[in-house]
Amino acid sequence: MGSMSVEAGNRGLVMQRDFLASVVVFLVALPLCLGIAIASGVPPALGLISGIIGGIVVGYFSGAPLQVSGPAAGLVSLIAEIIEAQGVESLGIIVLLAGVMQMATGFFHLAPLFRAVSPAVIQGMLAGIGVTIFAAQFHVMVDDKPASKALENLMNLPGAVSKGLIPMEGTSHHLAAAIGVLSIILIVVWAKLPSRFHVLPPALVAVLVSVGVAAGFHLPIQYVDIPDQFMNVIHLPSLKSLPLFTDGGIWFSACAIAFVATAETMLSTTALDRLHHGPRADYDKEVIAQGLGNTLSGILGALPITGVIVRSTANIEAGAKTRLSAILHGIWIALLLTLFPTVLDLIPIASLAAVLVYTGYKLIKPKVVLELLAIGKSEVAIFMITLLVQGQA
Repeated sequence: MGSMSVEAGNRGLVMQRDFLASVVVFLVALPLCLGIAIASGVPPALGLISGIIGGIVVGYFSGAPLQVSGPAAGLVSLIAEIIEAQGVESLGIIVLLAGVMQMATGFFHLAPLFRAVSPAVIQGMLAGIGVTIFAAQFHVMVDDKPASKALENLMNLPGAVSKGLIPMEGTSHHLAAAIGVLSIILIVVWAKLPSRFHVLPPALVAVLVSVGVAAGFHLPIQYVDIPDQFMNVIHLPSLKSLPLFTDGGIWFSACAIAFVATAETMLSTTALDRLHHGPRADYDKEVIAQGLGNTLSGILGALPITGVIVRSTANIEAGAKTRLSAILHGIWIALLLTLFPTVLDLIPIASLAAVLVYTGYKLIKPKVVLELLAIGKSEVAIFMITLLVQGQA
């Protein structure tokens, strides 16, 4: 009888920790889901829907129970290119096909092969993505429209700085820039505070303060727009979609999404195994879960999903013990989207763009070059080539 009460007590403690961790992860995921959707060129609600699927569906079937999945910054540039080249109506079919490919990868026990990909390739890919995100979102941070190419966005950075510094009649670029700079300062400062302050994630603090400032001064800048009937943003496949399944470009894009999403998930999964002492990850099962999530996300016309290192690390640091934390965080997003969608309309887009500017900067990781140099000069060369290719995509 005593052992049963101890077991029940332990179970209750685990559930309590998972509950608290799920709230932390929800607070970390919320601004990222919104910002990644806007940066990708789709309605913000679709980012939240992907976050819900990543939490509830992928979390339930995951082979890495402490991993948290959702829309990832690493796919922003690829999604934006797909939408520009093939239209937003093709995104759902592409993500659906990518999900099926991922499930096949897991069923045929091919997932561990992604761990054999050179770290230089993965780090170069992430750094290139970081440059692309930083350059594009810097323009969004001043309520301006970015170009379609990373190089053009980089070349136009002085113009964006000028718009942010010099008030021009009939525009509000400088006001958006002020909100963006305030957000970045808050993220950097909050992250350096003692750990007891980190119950509120830096990105969320930045967004909340920005909401207060923008609302308090009635700033005429761009805000998140969540429609009252958010289900209207969902685009289910129809008979008109059938020709897309025979389009070679669609299949190529699906392969690209499947590869990048799986590689990023495997990178996150491997890193997380080093951060906790619980059961080791089942890579094939994890890729099958990711594929199932992306298949469902594709059916709904939402964003692709990956395992995300930032959210997963926050989950572990917050004390999560089981997959319940990831599942609950998806439920919290669903409740917010269905019960309080108008609250999200108060968020300045410049603040979310600032979160991604900082995220892009963190992805670049210049110190990685020194780490790769310790392995060999060839690894640095591979890193630089991958970075340049990815950055020019």
